[in-house]
Amino acid sequence: MRDTAEATPGVHVSLAQLMALEGKARGLSLLARQPRSSILAGSHGSRLRGRGLDFEELRRYLPGDDLRALDWRASSRLGKPFVKSYREERDRPTLIVVDQRMNMYFGSVRSFKSVVAAELAALLGWIAWQAGDRVGGLVFNDIRTEPINPLRSRQTLATLFAAVVRQNTTLAADNPVAEAPGQLDTTLRRCLQSAAHDHLICIISDFAGSSDSTLHLLRQLSAHNDVLALQIYDPLALQLPEHGRVLVTQGQLQVELTLDRARVRKPLGDYLQGRLREVAQMLRRSRIPLLMFSTGEDALTQLRRELGRQAGTGQTRYRHADTRP
Repeated sequence: MRDTAEATPGVHVSLAQLMALEGKARGLSLLARQPRSSILAGSHGSRLRGRGLDFEELRRYLPGDDLRALDWRASSRLGKPFVKSYREERDRPTLIVVDQRMNMYFGSVRSFKSVVAAELAALLGWIAWQAGDRVGGLVFNDIRTEPINPLRSRQTLATLFAAVVRQNTTLAADNPVAEAPGQLDTTLRRCLQSAAHDHLICIISDFAGSSDSTLHLLRQLSAHNDVLALQIYDPLALQLPEHGRVLVTQGQLQVELTLDRARVRKPLGDYLQGRLREVAQMLRRSRIPLLMFSTGEDALTQLRRELGRQAGTGQTRYRHADTRP
C-alpha cells in the first residue's frame, strides 16, 4: 500500500483526510430533507423512514395528544378514546457500502470517482455517528469485500475509513483488469445477509456492471431497510470536449480516439450518456432515493446541496448538480 500520509490529492486519499471530515459533517442530517432526483430524469418522491418506533403502551387520551395516535378499535371497544404511544429507537445500524473497483479509478476534471466515493463515505459515516447511530460498512474492489460490523465507536469509524484507504491507495493505472465481473452484486448479497431489517444502507458507487440481478438485490434490501444510492459520475459522460484525444480500454484492448472528428465524438458521447441514463433508470426502478455526485465538484458541497442545506445559512433549496467539465 502506498504511503497514505502522502496521498496525491484527487487521486488517492489518506486516513487523516477522512478523519478530518468530522467537523465538516456537523449540522448535516440524512433525514432533514427528501432526497431530490438526478439530472437525468423526473423527480423521485421517496423519503427515508428514519429510526424505527417501538410500541410502548395503550393509554387513555389526554388533552393535547395527537389525534393521529388514536386507536379506533380500542376506543370503540372500551367506549372511551385511547391512544397508542411509541418510543423511538435509541439508534440504528448504518451500513456504508463503498465501491473502490478499477472502474472508479478515473476522473477528467477534479477528482477520481474513487476519491469522491471515499470522501462521501467518510462524511456519511460522521453524520450517522454524530446522530448516535452505529456505523459499519462494506468496502469492495474487483476481488474482495471487507466487512466492518456496525458499532457506535470512533474506533470502528477509523477501521472503516482505514479499509477505504487501504483499497483506494492500491488503485493504479497498471493494475490488471478484473477477470470476473459481478463484485457489486456479490457485495450487495453480503449486505443483505448482514442487514435483515431496520438498517440505513448507503451505497456509493458508479454502479458499473449493474444488471437485473442488481435491481432485484436493491429491491430486497429496500423492503425492510432504508436504502440510499449515491451514484458517482464524471462530467466527461455528459459532455465530451470538442478537441483532444481519449484512450478507451476494454481488457487488453486499447484504442485512442481523436475527438476533433464529429463522427467519433458524437457516437462516443451518446454511448456514455446513454449508459449513465441506464444506470440512473435502473436505480430509480428500484424505488430507492438516488443522489448523483460529479467528480468535477467538491463532495461536501454537493452533499450539502443534495440534502437540501446550504453551508452556514440553514436555508433549504433544490438545484441541479453542476456537471460542467
